[in-house]
Amino acid sequence: MNKAVFIDRDGTINFEAEYLGHVKDLRLLRGAAEGIRLLNEAGFLVIIVSNQSGIARGYYTVEDMEKVNRELYRRLEKKNAKVDAYYFCPHHPKGPVPQFTLECECRKPEPGMFIQAMKEHNIDPTQSFATGDRLRDLLPAMNLGCRGILVRTGYGKNELNEIEAMKSKKMPVPEVCGNLKEAALLITGKI
Repeated sequence: MNKAVFIDRDGTINFEAEYLGHVKDLRLLRGAAEGIRLLNEAGFLVIIVSNQSGIARGYYTVEDMEKVNRELYRRLEKKNAKVDAYYFCPHHPKGPVPQFTLECECRKPEPGMFIQAMKEHNIDPTQSFATGDRLRDLLPAMNLGCRGILVRTGYGKNELNEIEAMKSKKMPVPEVCGNLKEAALLITGKI
């Protein structure tokens, strides 16, 4: 079985841009490419799992999102970092684009994208991790057996109070790192 790191895209790899649908707004976060490269070198599959409700909301199209992703991959590859797979949810229950306006099993915090990726890539969740800037990026994977790491980039700083509340309720909590590079160093045992 394979080991993987499931990574949220917006706010974790690139700056949070509120519905990133255009290449001109794409900016990599410091340490993101280095973190992905470290995970590649350690033998982890790197799988992006991303809510893209801007599609259902009519802010951009699937094709726009794919253009952003192609540019993201190009920039990562220039730094010897590679994404193995990309899963996205284009749905939102209140979007104006009828084909994407629905309740689904893939929109995080639902586990659908993680389950699909685990099946398609023969992933052992007990040897895998999830990292992102929101608890909803981590909890579905944690519930499936992965370890979670919240990064303080994007919306991550806003989630710290919720982690404290989880601790007081004796719930499993993710670890916290400054950015994706720090998370990769933790995952690979280098810190």
